[in-house]
Amino acid sequence: MSAHLLTAALSAAERGWYVHPLRPGGKAPALHGEDRCTRSGACSAGHLKWEQRATLDANRIRGAWAVREFNVGIAPGPSGLVVVDLDLPKPEDDADTPSGVDSFTALCERAGQAVPTTYRVRTPSGGAHLYFTAPTTARLPSSKGKLAKRIDTRAWGGNVVAPGSIVNGQAYEVTDPAPVADLPAWLLDALKPAPQPAQPVRIHLPRCGSRAAEVALEREIVAAATAPEGDRNAQLLRSARAVGRFVAWGDLPRQVVEQAFQVAGESAGLSAAECRSTVCSALNWSIRTCRPRATAA
Repeated sequence: MSAHLLTAALSAAERGWYVHPLRPGGKAPALHGEDRCTRSGACSAGHLKWEQRATLDANRIRGAWAVREFNVGIAPGPSGLVVVDLDLPKPEDDADTPSGVDSFTALCERAGQAVPTTYRVRTPSGGAHLYFTAPTTARLPSSKGKLAKRIDTRAWGGNVVAPGSIVNGQAYEVTDPAPVADLPAWLLDALKPAPQPAQPVRIHLPRCGSRAAEVALEREIVAAATAPEGDRNAQLLRSARAVGRFVAWGDLPRQVVEQAFQVAGESAGLSAAECRSTVCSALNWSIRTCRPRATAA
């Protein structure tokens, strides 16, 4: 066990930041992917991604970091954070490409605001992570280059390497321990996803000889497509599980159900990748746990 990395993980959790293990010396999540999931333990009801398994539980953290010298990842979405990642130009960039720090300073000037004072971490490459408290009024996704070149943001769906982690022999270091500031209003406006026009869910449902299956699928598609923000992924999971038994019984082709919920989930505002993962996990769980038709209530 590395006492240093364990301390870093526990310190982040004490702040209310959900942590998960990263590969030793690296930045990628160390938890298994869906293709290697045994559907046991925490995943007994369906595969859980690293963002869903990130934790504040000190006992779980101690248990994980007792296994290997994992780096420490923070899941910004569950932690209520937005982290602005200011990077340096890459070798493939034009010679006049500004650094993320310079570009962010210019954005602040154009907004008529000073560079915010907030919790700040220096990355091994010489860049910076600026931590902000996420708004409760909007669920912000992560972004890449949306604000400017070499400025990314980590929010829902994103992963942040916590201070204390070591990559290429260099540590992520806190350079300003100031309290985490609220995300500035001008920055929130710049990061809000563009509103999507409401689109009716149009899916051709083949007649398969089971009116109950068709009605259930139609009902659950509407529920998934119209779920309110904050409950979209959970509703997609519930709806797909509710229909999964009809797939197990042979009343509905799995491909048709997957396509229907993919369209419904994306119509609700979820990403394509998130929909695929959630629907696949839900159907796998339903098929695996489904009771025979004769004994089903």
